Order: sequence, then C-alpha cells, then structure tokens
Amino acid sequence: MSRLDSFIRRLTAQRDILNHISETMMDGLEAGPILEIGLGNGRTYSHLREHFPGHRIIAFDRAIGSHASSTPEPGDLVIGEIRETAQAYVSAGAALVHADIGTGYPDKDAVTLTWLPQLAAASLRSGGVAVSGLPLEHPDLAPQPLPASVREGRYFIYRKR
Repeated sequence: MSRLDSFIRRLTAQRDILNHISETMMDGLEAGPILEIGLGNGRTYSHLREHFPGHRIIAFDRAIGSHASSTPEPGDLVIGEIRETAQAYVSAGAALVHADIGTGYPDKDAVTLTWLPQLAAASLRSGGVAVSGLPLEHPDLAPQPLPASVREGRYFIYRKR
C-alpha cells in the first residue's frame, strides 16, 4: 500500500471512530475535558470542537504547527515534551483522550508506548474513552469494538474500567 493510501485510511479511521464515539459512546460523559495528545496541524482538534460541543479541549504538542483557525486558546494549549507536560493532567477526569502521535517507526513508537498507555488511563474518568493510533495496553483500559468501516489494527478504542 502506498504511503498516501495508508495516510488516507488512517485519517478516515480516525474520523469514523470519533464520529462513532460522539454518536454512541458519550452517554454519561457530558462532564470532563477532552485531551488531544498531538495537535499537529489542528485538523482533528477542529473535528473534536465540532462533534463534542461544550467540552473543554486541551491540546498538547511539542511546538505550534497548527493552522490559525485550528489553534486552541493559550489556556487550552500545552507546548513542550508531551510525556512531561501532560503529567499535570493526570487525574483530570477526562471524558475522552485522543492520541495520534505514532510515527510509523517501530523503535520510536516503542518508546512512546512506554508512557502513553499509563498517561491515557490515568487521565480518564471512569467510563471515559481513549482513542489512539497506537495500541494502549493497560489493565485499566478495556478494548472496544471498532466501527465496521475501520480495519482491525488501524486504530484503537478503549473504555476505562
């Protein structure tokens, strides 16, 4: 598969999962922020704002690279090494944690997976939802079924136990 096709499939899976969650999995999670781990250019942040109105969305990244229309206000944008800066939001009682910070390089992603599952689990409220392009193996996170349009292993959904 070409890298372009892989990119399109990843973004389509991301959109389909976020839409699925907003339509079917957010009952009882009206309160609590959404943590966007990896703001990037802000496309997903824009989608989260549209599909999860009323939720505070806090975005994290190493540097600002987002389009001006998709850049959070300063109080909702945390810049720095995510592994370190996001620690301030452990126990935040997040309704949703979305992480799309995989690189496609197994050695780099293996390092991310030493801290990302724990961060997601610790940041979520009970019943909260984690969505990630990387598998989040953690005893507090129960894998959830994917929408029919998403191929197994392309993206992952978890609910905090």
